[in-house]
Amino acid sequence: MESQVRGGTRWKRFAVVMVPSVAATAAIGVALAQGALAASFSVSGQSFKVTTDQLVGTGFSQYGALDEGYTMDGKKAVHPVAVSSFKQATIKNLCQSVVTPNIPVLGNVSLILRAGQGAEPVKAQNLYIDVADLSADATFENIDIGVAAKDATKGPAMRKGETSNPYGFAQQADKATLTDVKQTAWATTAGTFKLSGLKMSLSTGVKECY
Repeated sequence: MESQVRGGTRWKRFAVVMVPSVAATAAIGVALAQGALAASFSVSGQSFKVTTDQLVGTGFSQYGALDEGYTMDGKKAVHPVAVSSFKQATIKNLCQSVVTPNIPVLGNVSLILRAGQGAEPVKAQNLYIDVADLSADATFENIDIGVAAKDATKGPAMRKGETSNPYGFAQQADKATLTDVKQTAWATTAGTFKLSGLKMSLSTGVKECY
């Protein structure tokens, strides 16, 4: 079975639009799984933007969750996310950017990281991305939509320290191909993350991947 979609997420009254992702994803609507806690660490007060020309991932699963962390002034914060995981993923032309605002004297400072721009793509194993907003073109092979979270077995197991309603909504697929990806995320974790041709730059002002 193949499914193809294009779209993005919007948050409203703690509802989450689930989107298959990684530096990538696509839209399938569903309510936030109750009792979910995403990243196994407290996330910073800054989300980051990611673009990629193409992500090809095998062993995909996804569920709704919450990222707990802080605002930039140290207050506690909670962010609804769509957690997308892959057993294996290759990513072409990866760009990741984050802007730190209001630094004394300098003002805004932007960090941009690029990798996988040549013949060798970025490669990851056991990759998890906590996504807040995304647009992409996506094709899924052998996708199951509406699986109970406890029965989603095609992707990696939930991360250590992470909890979720075992009877809540999940979806999974044998393979996902995502192109022209633009996404905002709060956290990314991976068992291994090989960044071929890594380049990092800092500059003043607001300069982002998109």
